[in-house]
Amino acid sequence: MNARWIETGREVLAAECAAVSAVRDGLGDSFARAVALFLECRGKTVCTGVGKSGHIARKAAATLSSTGTPAFYMHPAEAGHGDAGALSEGDALLALSHSGESAEVLDILPAARRKNIRIAAVCGAEDSALARAAEVALVVRVEREACPLNLAPTASTTAALALTDALALALCSARGFSPDDFAMSHPSGMLGRRLLMRVSDVMRRGADLPVSPPSASFAEALVEMTGKRMGMVLVAEDGELRGIFTDGDLRRAVSAGADFSGMKISDLMTAAPRSVPPEMPAAEALNLMRENRLNHLAAVRDGRLEGALSFHDFLAHRLI
Repeated sequence: MNARWIETGREVLAAECAAVSAVRDGLGDSFARAVALFLECRGKTVCTGVGKSGHIARKAAATLSSTGTPAFYMHPAEAGHGDAGALSEGDALLALSHSGESAEVLDILPAARRKNIRIAAVCGAEDSALARAAEVALVVRVEREACPLNLAPTASTTAALALTDALALALCSARGFSPDDFAMSHPSGMLGRRLLMRVSDVMRRGADLPVSPPSASFAEALVEMTGKRMGMVLVAEDGELRGIFTDGDLRRAVSAGADFSGMKISDLMTAAPRSVPPEMPAAEALNLMRENRLNHLAAVRDGRLEGALSFHDFLAHRLI
């Protein structure tokens, strides 16, 4: 029995792969015209569909929005009861219906035309009502659904999903959408944070920064390091970074039998420590710390100490 289940799964995946391959092989001028239509749109892209096509339309709207084409999903039934008021002149409509005959979707079209909204369709038949009504029709032909009964929308929805992804990403490429643009659309995700956040967003500064002058005794600097709980103390004079002393330096000095009596922190510090500018991307600073096995990094601008960060700061900001 288990072998049969596995074989059924493979048959389904093979059918869906074949459907996507057929769409890929059939991609042509209509696809280019659809990309141009949405590039020329000066308003929003409105995605609509009902049933399984509605789920694909929702995903299309999400993918378009996150890759540089502002879009939202409109339920076609709700559009007929007031939501069509969200349509404005200059918008573009992406309508999905595998049959191309979904009444709820077709009912939206007259209102869209009256507002001079351009219409592109994703459907399964080029002679369908939706295809004929659209300025551009992207036809998804599927010989057979992956469903053993050839009933449940499966291969057709997978192909439509892949096609709308292709449309969104062709638009993304045409717009010159950059990693920074992507981050602005994903500020709460880890990828967005890594792309958006700078060292200045992560670093500690002011009263939270452990700093001692070069003339401070070892004991005074140790009190500063312990009180600020950062695992190190920066040595600075008149705002200029002179050195760093870390808890690792302390352990090594104790192991070597160092006599700290009468010592100044300047006698123990590592001079001219590595630093980065506050405007450096935080992810770049994190990579620098990993590559050089650093636990701490100072932030310096124009020779002036502005802050410092540690691995714990990256963890606190959910960058690791």
